[in-house]
Amino acid sequence: MATDYMCPTKPEPTLSFTQGLIVGQLSVILLLAAFIKFFIFGDPPSPEVTASIRATERRSRTLAHRQSLLTLRTQNARQTQTQLGPNKKKSSVLRNPPTLTIGSILHKTYYNVDSHQPESLDWFNVLVAQTIAQFRSDAQHDDAILNSLTNALNGTSRPDFLDEIKVTELTLGEDFPIFSNCRIIPVDEDGLSLDNRNGSGIPGGQGGAAGARAKLLEGTRLQARMDVDLSDMITLAIETKLLLNYPKRLTAMLPVALAVSVVRFSGTLSISFIPSNPSQSTPTMMTFSFLDDYRLDFSIRSLVGSRSRLHNVPKIAQLVEARLHRWFDERAVEPRFQEIALPSMWPRMKNTRGTGDEGLDGLAPPGVGMGTGKGREAPNSLYEETSQGSQAESSAAGASARPELNYDALRYRRTRVREDDVRTGSFSMPGSLPDMDLNLQS
Repeated sequence: MATDYMCPTKPEPTLSFTQGLIVGQLSVILLLAAFIKFFIFGDPPSPEVTASIRATERRSRTLAHRQSLLTLRTQNARQTQTQLGPNKKKSSVLRNPPTLTIGSILHKTYYNVDSHQPESLDWFNVLVAQTIAQFRSDAQHDDAILNSLTNALNGTSRPDFLDEIKVTELTLGEDFPIFSNCRIIPVDEDGLSLDNRNGSGIPGGQGGAAGARAKLLEGTRLQARMDVDLSDMITLAIETKLLLNYPKRLTAMLPVALAVSVVRFSGTLSISFIPSNPSQSTPTMMTFSFLDDYRLDFSIRSLVGSRSRLHNVPKIAQLVEARLHRWFDERAVEPRFQEIALPSMWPRMKNTRGTGDEGLDGLAPPGVGMGTGKGREAPNSLYEETSQGSQAESSAAGASARPELNYDALRYRRTRVREDDVRTGSFSMPGSLPDMDLNLQS
């Protein structure tokens, strides 16, 4: 009877506590080793494969954006037709020019988008090279660009785990970009090329070659596209420290050094002008962007640690390169673009520069040269000079004192009559030929 109430014996574990601890530590070490080997020190894909993948992603994003633009454009056109109000009455003094279209601009400038050969832009390359050379020369005389980069890197958005960033190397390169193969194409109001709609899967016009050409010339503005190629070594090297602030501040520090070099860039640059809108007080804008078929190659070097250092970690290079491509795509790759407001193109006196001491008409004040900085103090127009003269005359006497006014002012400037002409009764007609007089006594 006693044996029936005995508790069953528990099976003893096959592994002791020490053995389980050892197995757990070994598994963690193996996982860390696999992570370091395949994730950090793994061989990166070839540059050609990476560039092809990125180009495919950019192309799909561009096509999706174009399709969405066409859909929104159809909806906005219907709403605009119902919301149009009465037109404002314009002045009849300024004559309205004839309707200007893309076809008329191309016809008057003798440019055929089908048969015109692309231009080499050799003269433009020389001007750009001189500008970049001057920029590099100015950067050598002061530390303005170095201070600007340091302030930008150490901005208010720097995280707490990152120490101060120091610039250790800055190389602006030695070569210059080469622009070539410039051509002019009509685009619509959104900057989309009209001749590539059918080839990119976007529905276009039909009706033969004539209908396609008429559809092509319906664009709202012209766009210049040119190829850009740069092979150089533009380097920016920095160093900082990764801070561990747990469980207390500055528990540990890990030095990190990084050097990024741009070795190659090739792509297609598109430039166009957006006309001003007087109703909205918007100036004329110049827009530029790069097509999605560009190629941008980097050379990235990294150094992690102080004593046992890790040189050129592949994963760090991939992360930095992906971040730089994303930064460039979000700012200057279609469908995104950069805008630059253009100043007024009308000639103004304050913008005039020269080497003489006075203008061609002698209106500049004496002692002020138009080629010096003091020339900016000259009046902006003849209207200001005239208004100054009229104000001085208004402070004089009334109509009875009119002969005592300053006749050199523009408002009361008249042709001086000689006493000999009064006695003889002969006067010369303004604008007549020399030695031709009018005898009023006959």
